[in-house]
Formats: sequence, structure tokens, C-alpha cells
Amino acid sequence: MDSIRHIYRIGYGPSSSHTMGPSRAATIFKAKTPDAESYRVTLYGSLASTGKGHLTDKAIVGVMLPKAVEFVWEPKQRLPRHPNALKLEAFDKQGKTTTDWTVYSTGGGAIEDEAGWIKNSLETIYPVTTMSEILKWCEENGRTFWEYVQLHEPEDTFGHLQEVWEVMQDAVRRGIENEGVIPGELKLARKSSSYFIKAQSLKDSLKSRSLVFAYALAVSEENATGGKVVTAPTCGSSGVLPAVLYHAKHAHGFSDTKIVKALATAGLIGNIVKEHASISGAEVGCQGEIGTACAMASGAVNQLFGGSPQQIEYAAEMGLEHHLGLTCDPIGGLVQVPCIERNAHAAARALDCNMFALLSDGNHFVSFDKIVQTMKETGKDIPSLYKETAEGGLARFARKV
Repeated sequence: MDSIRHIYRIGYGPSSSHTMGPSRAATIFKAKTPDAESYRVTLYGSLASTGKGHLTDKAIVGVMLPKAVEFVWEPKQRLPRHPNALKLEAFDKQGKTTTDWTVYSTGGGAIEDEAGWIKNSLETIYPVTTMSEILKWCEENGRTFWEYVQLHEPEDTFGHLQEVWEVMQDAVRRGIENEGVIPGELKLARKSSSYFIKAQSLKDSLKSRSLVFAYALAVSEENATGGKVVTAPTCGSSGVLPAVLYHAKHAHGFSDTKIVKALATAGLIGNIVKEHASISGAEVGCQGEIGTACAMASGAVNQLFGGSPQQIEYAAEMGLEHHLGLTCDPIGGLVQVPCIERNAHAAARALDCNMFALLSDGNHFVSFDKIVQTMKETGKDIPSLYKETAEGGLARFARKV
């Protein structure tokens, strides 16, 4: 299992797998082919189905400028390794192909290939990678999850987490100030600012929950407009964890130091899911994105409120369990409907998971490891129609927009 730095990637929306990943691939390919006259990019499977709505082509063109880029869209053709695949080709002045490279955008901004161009920079740094093994370590050493992270991560990782927290807070602050229509054919109006304003006049309990909604909407709306966000674990689910932690800071007075430690725990939870299942909506549906984000936020806030390792594990398990089977079916291929609202509801659910776990002694029937495996198997069983193809579920309404 590699560093949690790869769970928290700082970049620009609206999609980590559809914009961040392809953009990284294009950057590497351009550096490898400095004498190319032009390029052709073939997008396969999910990248082709929802690429235009996710701004995949614009992200790649932005990297390749001033060289021309031709795009070929192959939504019906899926390469065996992963549904998010692209082939980059470089051409000389005579129009002949000089080299090509097939890349897979595997979720959260990560990319893989089969040609050996990318050396595996993801070093295995954790000796044990299942929640049960880590829980056992915590019990034997009298420590908790963030200390396990601190023990095995490079020294600068907590500095990176501090930067992650700053970017998350900036996204919340921008989002609750910005108003207007989100770009795209849906003509979807931003809601965060009005939710934040309306929350001020509510009684304490209603105000608290309404502000969490506003914070999650803020980040998700920033992501949908291509703003700067942090994958947690993806762009499409980037509003959940910041909303919960921003609320913890401003409503309950938790320090930045404690929140950074909570980010470490959340990153570990997300890493376990990525290691043993998937965080790619194209591969396992939205349960892998929003479900994982809710698990991360549930465990993080439970730690802040004094949860034991067993209670933290329980909170995270519930956060993922109760999103099992969630499909990825964005209308028009845009990270807007139902994505933005899902972030707000998952943030609220994370707070409920925290409270439920705190009221318990930490003992429960289904372990986090079992629910991760269940999510993986469920993802395999979900038809591709409901996994970011923009063909099934709510995406069918794109024809009526």
C-alpha cells in the first residue's frame, strides 16, 4: 500500500479520472515527444462516453498547446485492463506515427500503463494493509490510526496534509461566496451561497446540519466549475471530507493540528479501499467514490470526537456499507447531477455514522475489511450501464435536457 499522498491530489476539477489523469498522461507524453508535429488521442470506454462532459478533451488540449490534437471517441470499445483508457499518438511532419502510448486512468488522478514508460513511483510503505491488521497493531501498541500513518509515511507527509487542509478550506470559502450558473448544458444554479445564508437564521441543530450541506455544496460546485480542489478520494467526491472537517473546526473548535491528524486517518481509510477494491466510479460505480469519501469522513470526525480505534473502524464501515450499490450515472456526463447533492448527503451521513459509533462500544457484526470486499464484488456485478457511461439510470434523462 502506497502513501496517502496519492489519495489527496491537489488539482482542478471536475474529474480526477477524466481530467487529472488524462492531463498527467498528456504532460508525460508531450515531454517524451518534443519533436512531434501533432497528436491524436483515442478515448475508450467511459473516457469516451463521458469525456466531453468531464472536459477530458479540453484538459488534454490545454497541455498539448500549441500542437494540434485530433480526438477519436470510442465509447463502445473497452480495453481489458480498465474502463478509463486512452491512446496517445505522436505524428511527424509527414503525418507518420512516431510513437504511441496506451494509458489507463484508474481513479483519483492515478494513471497506469503497459509500456513501461511510467516507473512505479507508488512505493509500498505500509507493512500491513487491512483494517483488521492495523487494528491489531493499534491494540498491541496502545496507538491509533494517525500514529500508524506517521510511523510509516515520509517525514514531509504531514506537511503535505497541512497544504491539503488549506486547499480544502479555500474551496469551501470560495464556494460559499460564488454564485451564478455552473457551466454546462444543465444550466444548474449554485446553491451553496443561499444555503449558507439561510442557515444563519435557523435554530442551532438545524443550523448546524444546514451549514454542513452548504460546505459540501461549496466544494462540489467549485469542482464542477473546474476550480482547485483536493481528491478525497476523487474530484467527484471531493466535497464530503472538507465539509465535515470545516464544520468540526468552526462549530466545535478543533485545531488545525488535530484536523491534520484526522486527515491522516481518513487517508489511511481511503488507501485501504483503493488497495483492496477501487475508488474509480467507472470501475465500481459511485459507491467507490462517495461511499469511500463518506467512510473517510466518518472515521476522521469520529477520531476528532474521541473515538477509539474500534469506534473509528465502525464509523468508517457504516459510511461505506450504507452506500453499497450506488451507481455512477451523471446526467449529460457532467459532474453535477446527482454528484453535487450526493456530496452534501454523504457529509451529513458521515456525522450520523460518527454519532452512531460513539454511542456503541465499537463492537459490530460486519468488519470494514468485509464491507470493502463486498463493495468490490458489488461493483463487478453492477452493469457497465450504471458505471459512469452516461447511458443508464439518471443519465437517461440527458436526452430530455
